[in-house]
Amino acid sequence: MLSDSAYVQRMMKDVQQLPPEAAAGKEKLYRKFLESDFKLTSREGAVADWAAKQTYIALGNMMTAAALIGIDSCPMEGFEQDPINRILREEGINDGGSFHLVNMVAFGYRVRDPRPKTRRDIGDIVSWVV
Repeated sequence: MLSDSAYVQRMMKDVQQLPPEAAAGKEKLYRKFLESDFKLTSREGAVADWAAKQTYIALGNMMTAAALIGIDSCPMEGFEQDPINRILREEGINDGGSFHLVNMVAFGYRVRDPRPKTRRDIGDIVSWVV
């Protein structure tokens, strides 16, 4: 998803409806982010890895919103991509060209209450910077 990709250009032109000069400025900033700020263009696959990580922002928001209305959810990352991508293509959900599956989430209602969670002490995993 490089700054000059057809996808990014379509988003700026058709979705965000940016004037050409604003789109050019945004593309320049995005290129700087990719190349200099995070050096994502220096390693094969780094841009795709970064883009996949961005999906977790939406995933977390969907799961939180579902929980607020009483719907349980379960994120999944360990799945066989090829069979699922085949189903998505067959159902016309994804053509397999522009997007690829990196995670999934199931929504539903629990049959029984889960066992209590065990967690590490927050002090063992968080460093507070003041």
